[in-house]
Amino acid sequence: MIYIKIHKTDNGKMVALCDESLIDKVLEDKEIVIDIKNYSDFYKGDLIPSKELSVIVSANEIVSANVIGRESVDAAIGSKVIDGSRVKTVNGVPYAHAYKIY
Repeated sequence: MIYIKIHKTDNGKMVALCDESLIDKVLEDKEIVIDIKNYSDFYKGDLIPSKELSVIVSANEIVSANVIGRESVDAAIGSKVIDGSRVKTVNGVPYAHAYKIY
Protein backbone atom coordinates (compact mmCIF):
# COMPACT_ATOMS: atom_id res chain seq x y z
CA MET A 1 0.00 0.00 0.00
CA ILE A 2 1.12 3.53 -0.70
CA TYR A 3 0.15 6.93 0.58
CA ILE A 4 -0.92 9.45 -2.03
CA LYS A 5 -1.61 13.09 -1.45
CA ILE A 6 -2.46 15.49 -4.22
CA HIS A 7 -1.55 19.12 -3.60
CA LYS A 8 -3.27 21.61 -5.89
CA THR A 9 -1.13 24.50 -7.11
CA ASP A 10 -1.74 27.40 -9.47
CA ASN A 11 0.10 25.46 -12.19
CA GLY A 12 -1.55 22.07 -11.67
CA LYS A 13 -1.35 19.07 -9.38
CA MET A 14 1.65 18.10 -7.30
CA VAL A 15 1.53 14.47 -6.20
CA ALA A 16 3.32 12.99 -3.18
CA LEU A 17 3.70 9.21 -2.99
CA CYS A 18 5.26 7.22 -0.17
CA ASP A 19 5.33 3.54 0.77
CA GLU A 20 3.24 2.91 3.87
CA SER A 21 6.21 1.27 5.62
CA LEU A 22 8.35 4.41 5.27
CA ILE A 23 5.95 7.06 6.56
CA ASP A 24 7.65 7.38 9.97
CA LYS A 25 11.27 7.15 8.79
CA VAL A 26 14.19 9.49 8.30
CA LEU A 27 16.42 8.24 5.47
CA GLU A 28 20.06 9.36 5.57
CA ASP A 29 23.00 8.55 3.35
CA LYS A 30 26.06 10.84 3.46
CA GLU A 31 24.78 14.32 2.58
CA ILE A 32 21.26 13.20 1.55
CA VAL A 33 18.53 13.35 4.19
CA ILE A 34 14.88 12.62 3.44
CA ASP A 35 12.83 13.32 6.56
CA ILE A 36 9.50 11.64 5.99
CA LYS A 37 8.76 11.37 9.71
CA ASN A 38 8.59 15.11 10.44
CA TYR A 39 6.99 15.89 7.08
CA SER A 40 4.54 12.98 6.96
CA ASP A 41 1.60 15.36 6.47
CA PHE A 42 3.01 16.15 3.02
CA TYR A 43 2.65 12.47 2.04
CA LYS A 44 -0.21 11.20 4.21
CA GLY A 45 -3.34 11.40 2.17
CA ASP A 46 -5.19 8.32 1.02
CA LEU A 47 -3.75 4.85 1.49
CA ILE A 48 -4.20 2.96 -1.78
CA PRO A 49 -3.02 -0.22 -3.49
CA SER A 50 -0.24 0.75 -5.90
CA LYS A 51 -2.16 -0.65 -8.89
CA GLU A 52 -4.82 2.08 -8.40
CA LEU A 53 -2.43 4.98 -8.98
CA SER A 54 -3.13 5.28 -12.70
CA VAL A 55 -6.87 5.36 -11.98
CA ILE A 56 -6.50 8.21 -9.48
CA VAL A 57 -4.10 10.50 -11.36
CA SER A 58 -3.11 11.02 -14.94
CA ALA A 59 0.53 11.84 -15.67
CA ASN A 60 -0.70 14.68 -17.89
CA GLU A 61 -2.31 16.43 -14.92
CA ILE A 62 0.79 16.40 -12.74
CA VAL A 63 3.30 19.26 -12.71
CA SER A 64 5.43 17.87 -9.89
CA ALA A 65 5.92 14.52 -8.16
CA ASN A 66 7.76 13.45 -5.01
CA VAL A 67 7.99 9.67 -4.81
CA ILE A 68 9.64 7.58 -2.08
CA GLY A 69 9.86 3.80 -1.72
CA ARG A 70 10.04 0.75 -3.99
CA GLU A 71 6.28 0.22 -4.31
CA SER A 72 5.60 3.92 -4.91
CA VAL A 73 8.42 4.27 -7.44
CA ASP A 74 7.30 1.17 -9.35
CA ALA A 75 3.71 2.44 -9.44
CA ALA A 76 4.82 5.91 -10.58
CA ILE A 77 6.97 4.45 -13.36
CA GLY A 78 4.11 2.19 -14.47
CA SER A 79 1.73 5.15 -14.53
CA LYS A 80 4.27 7.31 -16.40
CA VAL A 81 4.38 9.82 -13.55
CA ILE A 82 8.20 9.51 -13.42
CA ASP A 83 10.90 8.25 -15.73
CA GLY A 84 12.67 5.17 -14.36
CA SER A 85 16.06 6.46 -15.48
CA ARG A 86 15.77 9.33 -12.98
CA VAL A 87 15.36 7.18 -9.85
CA LYS A 88 18.02 7.52 -7.13
CA THR A 89 18.49 5.72 -3.82
CA VAL A 90 19.13 6.71 -0.24
CA ASN A 91 20.02 3.88 2.16
CA GLY A 92 18.90 1.47 -0.55
CA VAL A 93 15.43 3.07 -0.77
CA PRO A 94 14.49 4.38 -4.24
CA TYR A 95 13.13 7.89 -4.64
CA ALA A 96 12.46 10.35 -7.43
CA HIS A 97 11.40 13.93 -8.00
CA ALA A 98 9.86 15.08 -11.25
CA TYR A 99 8.91 18.51 -12.51
CA LYS A 100 7.33 19.82 -15.69
CA ILE A 101 9.10 22.89 -16.98
CA TYR A 102 7.04 25.36 -18.99
